[in-house]
Amino acid sequence: MLNSVVLAGNLGGDPEIHFSTEGEPIASFNLAFRAGKNKTGWIKVTCFKRLSEICEKHLHKGAKIAVSGVLDHSQWETNEGVKRSAIQMIANNIEFIKTDGRGFEEGKNQDDTPF
Repeated sequence: MLNSVVLAGNLGGDPEIHFSTEGEPIASFNLAFRAGKNKTGWIKVTCFKRLSEICEKHLHKGAKIAVSGVLDHSQWETNEGVKRSAIQMIANNIEFIKTDGRGFEEGKNQDDTPF
């Protein structure tokens, strides 16, 4: 079964950075995307290792990106015994469409960009 997804949209907030128990960086953010005529969908996107560092440095609320990856489904039970589930996207690649230039130094060569 193939599990691959590509979405383009805008970040709903600045990426949040966490660290795994091994100390590896993990970035997550909510991505708004067009889900139909006059509808907006939201999905949580999670990035690991080097991609998370790039997100932390260059992405911000409102940035427009295209992201490819796989979907991940999690299930858990709250302390009150309520069953919950969520679908998130695990990113493999991010293409910058429009950012405010944060994290990019002026005069740098195009070859120095992280993507």
